[in-house]
Amino acid sequence: MSLEVLGLGAVVGLILALTGAGGGILAVPLLVLGLHLPIAQAAPVGLIAVGLASGFGAILGLREGIVRYRAAALIGITGMALAPLGLRLARNLPNGPLTVGFAVVLAYVALRMLLRSMQTATPADASKHAHWPCVVNPQEGRLLWTLPCARLLAATGVASGLLSGLLGVGGGFVIVPALTRFTNLAPRSILATSLAVIALVSVSGVGAAAMQRSIEWNVALPFAAGSVAALLIGRRIAARVAGVRLQQIFALTSCAVSLLMLFKGLGWLARL
Repeated sequence: MSLEVLGLGAVVGLILALTGAGGGILAVPLLVLGLHLPIAQAAPVGLIAVGLASGFGAILGLREGIVRYRAAALIGITGMALAPLGLRLARNLPNGPLTVGFAVVLAYVALRMLLRSMQTATPADASKHAHWPCVVNPQEGRLLWTLPCARLLAATGVASGLLSGLLGVGGGFVIVPALTRFTNLAPRSILATSLAVIALVSVSGVGAAAMQRSIEWNVALPFAAGSVAALLIGRRIAARVAGVRLQQIFALTSCAVSLLMLFKGLGWLARL
């Protein structure tokens, strides 16, 4: 059992290292399909693993100076305030509809990543982002803070925090697209900042789950250990893997997993 859980956690950590957004979204399906846990039990376990792995990744990013820590703090604090609410909703919702909802979110993320990976950059594409709400000061390397920028970052925190508590997904699939769309940060900086936010939001969700005694520690500890170990290894190979091809493989895999989750959720509903 422990070796199986350790291996599933390693899959999460590796994906998190390579994508910055995929580890969290696949953690819960692995626990649901591989260990047959209900969503409400799988969510906090997934948050522990993703939070620890993201924390290690964020520390390494801080050492490299690529984490935009003020942006991460704003998104993270907002997300931390909403994560307990999402966790409470997860505990009060039936497992079947929650599983179906997770499948829909996963399918949306997968299809969006697949479509983005198939697009080619053109001058017209670049013109769409001529005026980013959040722009980096070229002299200081920091974001120029404006009210529209702060509002967008706070809204990103609300979405990531609520979904983190509700589905145990970390929120990277919300944070990375938002920072890509609303800022002119470099991709490595977006990835590192996303990991920092995930770590912060996970603390709130895990803390609330621990207070409610809803964490399966015999599953959470080996799952988290596997994810952290794989993240550290995955960072070394991330630069050698083709980004577009990796996104396509991850998107297709996520589509298949979302179908399995959908069938599982609908099967539960059919027994009502």
